[in-house]
Formats: sequence, C-alpha cells, structure tokens
Amino acid sequence: MPASALDAAPLPSLKPRSGPRIPDGLLLYAIGDIHGRLDLLGRLHQIIRQDADGRGARDRVIVYLGDYVDRGPDSAGVIDLLIEPPLPGFRRIALRGNHEAFLLRFLEDPSVGADWLFYGGIETVASYGVEFSADLASLRQHLLRALPATHRRFLEGLALMHEEGDYAFVHAGVRPGIPLAWQSDEDLVWIRSDFLNSPCIHEKIIVHGHSITRSPEVMPNRIGIDTGAFMTGQLTSLVLEGNSRRFLTT
Repeated sequence: MPASALDAAPLPSLKPRSGPRIPDGLLLYAIGDIHGRLDLLGRLHQIIRQDADGRGARDRVIVYLGDYVDRGPDSAGVIDLLIEPPLPGFRRIALRGNHEAFLLRFLEDPSVGADWLFYGGIETVASYGVEFSADLASLRQHLLRALPATHRRFLEGLALMHEEGDYAFVHAGVRPGIPLAWQSDEDLVWIRSDFLNSPCIHEKIIVHGHSITRSPEVMPNRIGIDTGAFMTGQLTSLVLEGNSRRFLTT
C-alpha cells in the first residue's frame, strides 16, 4: 500500500491563535502499536526518512508508543531493530506497552501465561524459536533461555511517558483528573474506557496507542494512532512540527 497522509478532524485550539505545539526546531514522529510487524516498521522508517529529508529541523525524534510484541509474526525481529542505533539523524524514545508488561510478568510468573498466550504471546514465543508447550513453567524456562539479554534489558528499560511541548506520549492513556506526574504505571499501559470516554482536558494533549481505530482518532484531549497494524497492514505515525500535525501510514 503506498504511503499516504491520513485525514483527520481538526483539533480545537487550546491556546489563542497558535494551538498546541512542540518546541521550535523539533520534528517528531510518534509510531503506533507495531505488534510483531517488522515488515511494516521497516517500511514506515523509510517513509519517515523520506519525509524528514530537506526539512530544517535541528532535532528529530521518533517516539514508539509500545506494543512491539505479540500477535504479529516477528516480535523478536522488531526488538532486534529497536535495539540497534536509531535512524541516522534521529533520537529514539521507546515506551512500554501492556504487551511488553505482560511478557515481563510471564518471565517472572508463569501462572499468567494462559492469558498472555491467548492475547498474542504464542506468536512471540514462536518468533524466538521456542516450541509451544502447555506446561507453562517449562515454556517460561525455554523462553528465558532463548530471549537475548539485550532484549530483556530493552524490555525492562522502556519508559512509561514522554513529553514534548503541549503533548504527552503514553501507550494506553491517563487517568482523567489525575496530574500527569501522579499517573500510575498500570493506567499508563492498560487504561481504556475511562480514558477514551472522558471529555476531561488534561494538562497536555495525550498521544496514545492501545485502542484500535480504523484511522487516527483526533479528539480535543487526545490523539489515538493504533490502526491495528498486525491485522490491517496499516502502521501509522503522527508527525508534529511547531503547531502543525499530520499523519503518515504504510
């Protein structure tokens, strides 16, 4: 599918004249849930590099919103790519999603394995060359041996939130009415309906993944960019520069 810009409803201005913005000189790309689609991530990286060429931004950053693993065919390959140096000329910020949290929980406690496997863990296990076993304790041991130390350090070191200007980036969302500095780790990677259905104007515009929509969802208080890449083939990036925003997709 050729690269294209996705149309979205305009966000009402939250500040006189200028609207929400990021710092001058910064060009920011936020990428939604990847879920093992290494092919789409590679394609979107190419689109981003082409998009950034010729722009005068002094600082370029890609913010990955989490859910790198599960459901798609190559979780191990996605993490391999993300632990390599970032794209030339870019900084990289990688956030934790609920699927990374679930994988880490399984590595500590195999009793959560049935739920994790049902929600996409089977594909992750296979991507590491581990044969499936209904014996969850044994499966955990095999996965621990197969998982490179660099991958585990990556998973354990993922950030929960990143802020730039008038935007905050998280995986799932925030608890309405709670200051950003006081948000719980659990809500940042798991919250759904209480966040999605709230009209609350947060301290910043929340950019998130976690909840699939056909196209980017632009609301007065949040922007959702999980377009279900693992099943749709559409991996989406929000592009922010100054007070402008647009979308790129595979």
